[in-house]
Formats: sequence, structure tokens, C-alpha cells
Amino acid sequence: MHVDGAETQAQQYQQRGHVLLIAGDRATHRRRPRITPSANLAALTTVPTPVLLGSSAPTDVVHLDGVHDPNSVLLRLRAAVAASGPVLLYLSGRLTADRRRGELHLALTGTTAGAVRYTALPWSWLRTELRPRPSGTTVVFVDLAADRHAWAQLQERPGALDEDLPLCGVVLPPGLSGADGVSPYTRHLVELLHRQPARPGNARLHAEAAAAAGLPPGTLVIPRSGQLTAASEPAGPRTDIQRLLAQVRQRQVSPPSAHQRPDGPPRPARDDRPGTAPAPAAPATRTAPSAQLPAVPQQSPAPEADPRPVIWEAAQAGRHNEAAAMAAAWEQHAMRRYGPNSAEATHWAEIRADLARIAENYPLATRLWIAATRSRIALQAPDAPEVLAAAQGAHYCWQHVTDPDTARELGPDLIALLRQLPALDPRHVPVAQRRLDSLNSRAPAAG
Repeated sequence: MHVDGAETQAQQYQQRGHVLLIAGDRATHRRRPRITPSANLAALTTVPTPVLLGSSAPTDVVHLDGVHDPNSVLLRLRAAVAASGPVLLYLSGRLTADRRRGELHLALTGTTAGAVRYTALPWSWLRTELRPRPSGTTVVFVDLAADRHAWAQLQERPGALDEDLPLCGVVLPPGLSGADGVSPYTRHLVELLHRQPARPGNARLHAEAAAAAGLPPGTLVIPRSGQLTAASEPAGPRTDIQRLLAQVRQRQVSPPSAHQRPDGPPRPARDDRPGTAPAPAAPATRTAPSAQLPAVPQQSPAPEADPRPVIWEAAQAGRHNEAAAMAAAWEQHAMRRYGPNSAEATHWAEIRADLARIAENYPLATRLWIAATRSRIALQAPDAPEVLAAAQGAHYCWQHVTDPDTARELGPDLIALLRQLPALDPRHVPVAQRRLDSLNSRAPAAG
């Protein structure tokens, strides 16, 4: 009987699994715990191994807690990688960076800022050791807190952590205090594994845990929606997984990072028949999650509280003035804290624009989308998806401005903006120009 190489390889990797749980150094902020790796590992030990790994194969389980030597971790890592069956790695602790080279490391017990290269686990070792394993046989879960050196690297190189790794998890930004004990993301992983009658696939498990964890604003969620590929994940629920991860991003006031930018308005649906003009797409309405959130303060809003679900709930209930006032207060807060032209302030300008659209105040929505697009052009490349989405939002809202004088007033600024974006669908400019010409032709003669 002929058995090809792929089938032989698949059979080989169904023999014995391996679970490796690694607790790095505890992360603190002003003497308060940000993440407690030992507590996270202890919580994971309550999950039966077949459920944790998602396999009934005989499995070796190794816990590493309180390790000082990165070479000891490397030996255990190589033993896990050599397993013939599925492998699950879990890492929790403080993410740091070598100040000389900027390389990411998992800080181990006793790691200091000046000795990262000698006392911490280089992230590149994970990538090197896991690279030979067949796709779909390995998953890495992380629950980390970044220090300011690691966070700077993640902002400069957004893919530095998960490049070439089947990785999913969360990374807290610096400056935030966490809970003493099991961190929210790991706690929800454990609860989901205990509660679900059948173990979810890795992508869904991660998405549901991240969505339920109430992550602090700015938390880096990896992977982005749709990025994780796992052979065991069925094709049907992918849209739901992407929706869950999108909800997580929508609930976060994020630093300017490609990993964390909220979704803007979608690209317009295109009709490729010759001469057919594109219909600008409506900006996407963010839906609030079902979980109860604290009320949003009207003055001096605290950045730890995420007001967006409350704001969207007010808008959907028709309380447009209340929603607009809350968004304006948070925009002012972002401008004071990060600067008037910052990505955070721009994000809130986009939220105000979408709220104006929901309230059918299309002139205001158009002005806000134009302003937001200009801000994004100053922050990002003109072909960035967020820039194009904001411009499409401006065009859509302008198309719905029914007062001719107002539409004529806004038209030139919109068209000038659209002309700055060569990556935009080329039909947008002529569509807008034709409408403006038509409005001008019907304008009453002066005098």
C-alpha cells in the first residue's frame, strides 16, 4: 500500500502530546501586581490534560515555575517540540527587551534590566525551536505584561511577538495594575475549558476568553481577527471568531499600533461593470457587548474605564445627545492626555462622526469624517486602510446631506481630500465631482 509523505507525517504526529507551562517573572506596577504567573499556572492545573490540550493522546505535562536559567527552559522547550503528538505551550509573566539589541525576552525569576540577555528567555528561541513542527500541531498561549522597553519594541515592530509563531493571547501595556491572583484572560480560559461540554478550537477558545475578560484599554490582543490558522478549527465558525475578536478591539482605547486600531468603516461594495459608480459604504456601527459596564463619568473620565459600549448603547436607544456628550468628553480627555493630533484623539473624532451618522446629522458627520481623515493622513500613510475608511465615511455622509447649500459648502473640501488618496477607488472623485457640479448648476444666481 502506498502512503505519501504528508500522510505518514500526520500519523507520526498523533502519538504522544506535550503540555509545557512556563511561569516567568512576576510583573508589578507601583508595588501592585500586574500579572502573577504562578497563580495562572495553578489555575491551569485544574483543567484535565485532555481538555487542556484538546487531545485524548497520552500527554506529558511539565510546569516550570521559579526558573532562573534560560538554558533550563530551553531544554524543556526542546523536549516539548520533540513530542510526536500535539503540543501546547503556555507562557505568563513579564515581557521585557534587551536594551542593547531590542530583542524581546520573557523575564525569568531574578531577571534585571541590566542582565536580560543572560537571565531571560529570548523570544527568538521559541520561534527557532517551533519552526520545524508541522502546521496545526502546536499552539502557544500567552498572558503577559510588557515593561516599557518591550512595549516600545511592540509599537515599532507590531509583529515581533507572533511572527512565525502559532500564538494567541494578550499583552498588558506598561503603567497598568492588574488583579492579585489569576489574571482575567487566563481565568476565562480556565472557566471556558471547565464549562464547555466540548473543547472549543484554539481560535475560538482564545476569542471567547479575550472577549469575556474585560481587558484594560490598550491591551494587545494577539492574533488579530482571522490571523490564527489551526487545522482543527472548522470553517463555519470563523466569522463568529472574527466578530468576537473585533468586539475586543472595539472595547479598547488603544495606542497607535497596527495591532490595535479599531475597525473603521468598511470598503464600499464594488460593482465592476464599466461606468458604474461606487456607492460609498456606511461607516460600521460598533455594537456594545452584553456585559454590564460601569457608568461613564462626565468630567475627567478615567482611562481605565472603557465607555464605548455605554456610548453605543445610548446611541442605539435614541439618546443621541447623551451619546454625543459622552464622546465629546472623552475626545477632550484624549486630546489633553495624548495631544490634539494623536491617534487616540482621532479615534474619538471618528466615534463622534459615527454617532452623528447614527443620529442622521449628516452635515456634522461629514465634517467630522473629513477632519478625522486629515488627522489620519498626518499619522499614517495615505493608503492605510484606516485613512481610506475614514474618507469613505466622509463621502457616504456627504451623499446624504440633503440641504443643497450645506452640500455645496462641504463638497470642495471633500473632493480635495479624496484627490489626496490615490489608493482610493478611482471612481469616488468623479462621483463626488458630478454631484457638486449638479448642485452648483442649480444654485440660485447671486444678486
